[in-house]
Amino acid sequence: MKLAVFYDFLETMGGGERVALLLASQFDADLITTQYDPELPARAGYPGIRVVSLGRVVRTPPLKQIHASWRFRRSRLDGYDFHLIIGNWALYAARRHHPNAYYCLTPTRSFFDQRQAMLSRLTPGIRGVARAWTALHGRVERRAIRDVDRMAGISETVHERIRQYYGRPAEVIYPPVATSRYRFTELGEAWLSVSRLYPEKRIDLLFDVFRRLPSERLILVGGHAPGDRAKRYLERLDPPRNVTVLGPVLEERLLDLYARCRGFITAAVDEDFGLTPVEAMASGKCVIATNEGGYRETIQPGQTGYLLPPNPDPFVEKIRELDESRLLSMRDACIRRAQAFDESVFLKKMKLLIEGTSSPGR
Repeated sequence: MKLAVFYDFLETMGGGERVALLLASQFDADLITTQYDPELPARAGYPGIRVVSLGRVVRTPPLKQIHASWRFRRSRLDGYDFHLIIGNWALYAARRHHPNAYYCLTPTRSFFDQRQAMLSRLTPGIRGVARAWTALHGRVERRAIRDVDRMAGISETVHERIRQYYGRPAEVIYPPVATSRYRFTELGEAWLSVSRLYPEKRIDLLFDVFRRLPSERLILVGGHAPGDRAKRYLERLDPPRNVTVLGPVLEERLLDLYARCRGFITAAVDEDFGLTPVEAMASGKCVIATNEGGYRETIQPGQTGYLLPPNPDPFVEKIRELDESRLLSMRDACIRRAQAFDESVFLKKMKLLIEGTSSPGR
């Protein structure tokens, strides 16, 4: 079977990019995208991936997303037996590529559940344009879903959004973690967070927590796509002196940071799933996260981590009370929990999804 994997962009490393690269690698598929960094697959540990670009896109949001949607919608790639689609903008490739399955990371949140929060951050002049665009594109997205032959969501959290906003059935296939690549080396001095540097990841909350904990350290790993709003967002945040912002790092460096950190902390708004807490648990490390979204599906409170309200005080209190003996005592439970999300489980379920999707004859 000759397989094509469609994904939005390949510019920074996040959960969606990891899923797309893994599928392309394991199924010997071509990875179809738009804007991409040629060095990213090797940097992420997947050298030799065949990437086919549909062309560059405008850098500035939302024109970037509109342009990518247009490129996928107009694409017509022949010679593939099956088309696996991942991402919010690659969705539009479903129109001309059958049979297909859509692995939904989430309905586009700025069009649906985070729309009002997004609009409230904008100036009045821009807000009106954004309101019209999100309303229109939300309707277009709902229409594009009709071209999907079969759908799976990445979590129960996303499954509920699919039901609410798309009105479509979907199974749940949790994203993969190559648990055998992770290791516990030591219980270090610094906490770790790995995240795209966007407002919805609540980087400001993490900085606030560590301003109140001057004797603790945080290492923040993550990047943002060129041309988007993240640079301005970070400049306004003014990281405290005990926070080190590394930006993107090579895969081996990231594995070592997981292996040597004190624990892991994350605070995204209603996270779709959250691969990084599972990666941290695979490294035998306790996870402290906001009590929302996909974090509730992976973290076992009191055994592998803690789920807290999204404000600084409970995070500060929890970090202060977690001594070395408590953190070490969670190591084995964390590793066992992560194994439930191993990539072998994921690949088996994705294979069944592909084999079980029949051609609609279009």
